[in-house]
Amino acid sequence: MQPDGRAAPAGLGTFPRRIERLGELAYNLWWTWNPSAQRLFRRIDESLWEQAGHNPVYFLRNIKRPLLNAVANERSFLEQYDQVLATFDAYLAAEQTWFAGEHADLVRRPIAYFSSEYGLHESLPIYAGGLGVLSGDHLKQASDLGLPMVGVGFLYTRGYFRQRISEDGWQEALYELLDFNNLPVRPVTGRDGTPLTVSVNLPGRDVAARLWQVRLGRLSLYLLDSNVEGNAEADRELTSRLYTSELEQRLSQEIVLGIGGVRALRALGYNPTAWHLNEGHSAFALLERAREYVAAGRTFAEASQRVRETTLFTTHTPVPAGNDEFPLWVVEKFFSSYWGELGLERDSFLDQGRNRQAWGESFSMPVLALRLSSRANAVSELHGHVARRMWHALWPDRDESQVPITHITNGIHSATWLARQMGALFDRHLPEGWRERVDDPLVWEAVRRIPDSELWAVRKHLKRKLVAYIRERTRRLWLTDHVHPVQALAAGALLDPYALTIGFARRFATYKRANLILSDFDRLLRLLNRPNTPVQIIFAGKAHPADEPAKRLLQEVYRLAKRAECGGRLVFLEDYDLNLARYLVQGVDVWLNTPLPRQEASGTSGQKAALNGGLNLSVLDGWWREGYNGRNGWAIGEDGLTAPEAPPAAEATALYELLENEIVPLYYKRSADNVPGEWVARIKESIRTLAPHFSTQRMLKDYLRELYLPAMQLAGGAQPLPVSSSSPS
Repeated sequence: MQPDGRAAPAGLGTFPRRIERLGELAYNLWWTWNPSAQRLFRRIDESLWEQAGHNPVYFLRNIKRPLLNAVANERSFLEQYDQVLATFDAYLAAEQTWFAGEHADLVRRPIAYFSSEYGLHESLPIYAGGLGVLSGDHLKQASDLGLPMVGVGFLYTRGYFRQRISEDGWQEALYELLDFNNLPVRPVTGRDGTPLTVSVNLPGRDVAARLWQVRLGRLSLYLLDSNVEGNAEADRELTSRLYTSELEQRLSQEIVLGIGGVRALRALGYNPTAWHLNEGHSAFALLERAREYVAAGRTFAEASQRVRETTLFTTHTPVPAGNDEFPLWVVEKFFSSYWGELGLERDSFLDQGRNRQAWGESFSMPVLALRLSSRANAVSELHGHVARRMWHALWPDRDESQVPITHITNGIHSATWLARQMGALFDRHLPEGWRERVDDPLVWEAVRRIPDSELWAVRKHLKRKLVAYIRERTRRLWLTDHVHPVQALAAGALLDPYALTIGFARRFATYKRANLILSDFDRLLRLLNRPNTPVQIIFAGKAHPADEPAKRLLQEVYRLAKRAECGGRLVFLEDYDLNLARYLVQGVDVWLNTPLPRQEASGTSGQKAALNGGLNLSVLDGWWREGYNGRNGWAIGEDGLTAPEAPPAAEATALYELLENEIVPLYYKRSADNVPGEWVARIKESIRTLAPHFSTQRMLKDYLRELYLPAMQLAGGAQPLPVSSSSPS
């Protein structure tokens, strides 16, 4: 140990004493939604910060000591450092959080939150798409509000795949082994300092999983990892990848997540008063909790009732094929030694998840979750109608409208997705303390008074940033040895920072219909290349490696982007991640969404664009059906619930007509000072009406009122959060 420093967390080395808390800051993902903290790291070495993928742990492990010494003696840096740490400390130390003010009697009654993926930041690639991003935003908002929540998930050793697009447009999936030492995660150890593990039984063997901790502001997320010495090689790979398509491996993963997740919380000393399953992947947690009650002397009927009272389940999937189901024989193979511990016979055990369909029977994870939860919700109003129809057979004696599945519409964590420059604009014009009142519509009335020129200046700045970032990505692509020159064109080399820019970025699946806007290519070319009023379209997204139709759809889009007659105005950006997502939702003018009706459960990307002044152009599905008011964006077609399904050609025609007759002319209609006044008026209406309602601040309060509080109050007396010697400091 050097005299001017002390040991930093997890082998980060030593830091000058004056800035010794950089390591502590790096290991709390509070920095991911606080731009001032990110700018602190960037200021030390901007080039390394970019090379590190905005990962402060990797950054600090690779920073040169002379640079740290230099900033430790720089007054302006130290002022910034002190300000960031003071804000950080005040956040962590705050006792009068929103939740404590509203429910002081419940602050020590933990809520367990299970999800198979978490989209927290690009430096921690344990997410695949919207489900994970929602989970990450959910936990961040829980921290901000002071909810006593603890998360459970997986630390995937290979994360989600990196995407490379071949010259022919075919998606290649590249899996990289993650170095956990370079991630903002900490190993959980027991009293003796050895890694803390839990064990689950799989056919013929026990499988161990070790625990890792992610700090998210005031709360913790615990991640399981089966890559443990002593496990068979195949079992060490169980937590290597998200959403494997191999049947028994998928079932094994879900046993580890559900049963192992409950055992992990017990090993850490947690006794949650409410249990929230985000999708059905973790539904075996309910069986494990029932097993605990049976082991304590209750019957399965009593145990399942107790589990049901304190469990809530969120379904995200509006089509049966998207829900995890397993053949009965596979479930029997894996649970033949387990159902006896529940006091059940084979058939009564299988009945817990049995799903009868025209083609036969299966064991359905959502069915298991619905049967053992007292409260269930869909993620938008329209999805609620779809979910009640889809699961009506579980309640055959009830009218469809009385199926006990409510809805809580998804929102976004505003602090994560709001551009710094837009936030500064709001700081100048919105009421003081607006960031703590994001869900209050009255706060956003002040948007009307923002001068058009100021708002438009920020919008132009954000689009210039987007185009500059894409061009730099293209430069890096060009420097590699595996691209054809035309691929640089398709990657955005010729994008114009002043042209009307449309974004379409999300998980590539056929039902999302990325090709709807491409269906009349000649008509589209006229839009792209219209003199003085050009349009450019940016596509991005990954198809699941096993989804061949989606990969062919992606290839179709990419091949069109390479065509010379597009003039470089049709672009596909490979390797979509959270960093690229931030640039897109902050920078594009129009966010396009064209799923098949009633197949988009909610969606949240358009909400992020709206917060930053982008306008939505979408079918009336998911959240947009609730958000659209006729003045804050554009709707393609009619109401997604009541209107008959229109043929794709009619929807494409409606899309083109909106672009040709309304959107493009409105964007290019400028005043003498070159400000599109009517366009800016729509931006203001969009922000004013959408920012408060489609925020996780509103969403979490809805969850608390409708789902968490009833479960927490049923759970009985206050049960303290643990201060476990097993938990890392």
